[in-house]
This record gives sequence, C-alpha cells and structure tokens, in this order.
Amino acid sequence: MADRYFVQDPIPFGGTTEQRVFLAGQEAHHLVHVMRVRPGVDVTLFDGSGAEFSARVEQVDRREVQLVVLSRQQIDRELPLDVTLAVPIPKGDRQRWLIEKATELGIARIVPLQTARAVAQPAPRALARLRRTVIEASKQSGRNRLMEITSSQDWADFVNENTDLPCRLLAHQVGKSRGFDPSLVGDARRAILAIGPEGGFTDEEVWRATTAGWQPIDLGPRILRIETAAVLLTAMVAIR
Repeated sequence: MADRYFVQDPIPFGGTTEQRVFLAGQEAHHLVHVMRVRPGVDVTLFDGSGAEFSARVEQVDRREVQLVVLSRQQIDRELPLDVTLAVPIPKGDRQRWLIEKATELGIARIVPLQTARAVAQPAPRALARLRRTVIEASKQSGRNRLMEITSSQDWADFVNENTDLPCRLLAHQVGKSRGFDPSLVGDARRAILAIGPEGGFTDEEVWRATTAGWQPIDLGPRILRIETAAVLLTAMVAIR
C-alpha cells in the first residue's frame, strides 16, 4: 500500500480532467520533511468519504505540497456492522491507545460517557488530539472513513435515546450476565457496545440499562481496564 495522506476537504476528481489538491499542515510537513518527497512521486490520498485517490506530487515547497489526482477508487474496508462504542474515556496516554485501536478495529463512532464513577472527561484540546489520532490510525490501517468521536453524553440520556436497536450490549458481570454469544448480534446492521468506568457501572446505571433492554455481557473473571474491555467486546462482535 502506497503512503497514505489525509486531505481535510473533499477531493475533486473529474475523470479525464486533471484535478489538483494541496496538502498543508501536519500532512505536508510529514511528506516534505520526513519523507523528503520530490515531484513525480505517487501517493494515496483519502478524505474520509470512503474513497481513496491515487495522486502524483507536482510541486513542493516548505509548507505546502501540490498534487494532481490521477484516479479514484471506492474501497470499503469497514465492518459489515455499524458499531457504536460508548465508553468513559480513560486517563492519560490510555486515551490515545483506545482511540487508535478502536479505529483499527473498524468502530464507526465513539461516544465519551459521563457516568457516576467516570474520572476523566476530555477537554476540547484533548478531543482535537484524539481526532488527529483517528486520522493517523486510519492512514496506517487503510480505513477510508474516519471514526467519529462525538461530544460526551450522560449515561442516563444515552440509554433513553437508544431504545430502538435490538443489539445493545453492556459489559458488566451481574447475576443474569451471559458470555458473548454471536446470536446476540444475529443479522443486525447496527450495534451499540457500552463499557463502564474503572469502578464499573453503579447498580442504578445497570438497572437503567437492563430495564431498557440492554443485554449484560460477562467478559470473564478478571478485572479489565476500560480499553482492554472495549477491544475485547468489539473484537467478539466484529468476528462473530
């Protein structure tokens, strides 16, 4: 796979008509100062729309790269299931790790949860950094659609607003929990996965979800960190 670069604006492609795009900012810096690119080099571009584009470097200066778009291909590397992951964002470097792995696994969107025991809520600057992590992980993994990171949402509101999907799974060990069974997903086109904070969901939070039809899933006897539980449950659903 050729080197991949993200273009913020929609990439034009007119078939037989040459279209030009410009890379600036971090993408141009990497291309110019890390890769030491020269005119004539071919690269792959994507804009988050689901397609990827072959392009040739035409002109280079210190802060900007001009490229001509050669072809467009609609290449789908997404999961067949639209997965939303609702999770309290962990602290420190673990935030970036979670976002990186969620992107690689094909999650469509992450909803940062506010729960009774959640300890961290990402500030706007932190969210901007995490969205940049989505771009970097998409470049590496070959995804042509960017995983969405929504604004944070209170758990009660999130449960109340998502009552119509049949596949809603809650990672929590309670008396009626069951291990993951592929039949819980079945032929569903969408799924919502919820992971609790380090201290777990409170009894009231679990009651609210199960009363609304969520299925609690037992992930085993060991205590898992937020990001570990998120990756495990996502992988189970993705390879069902």
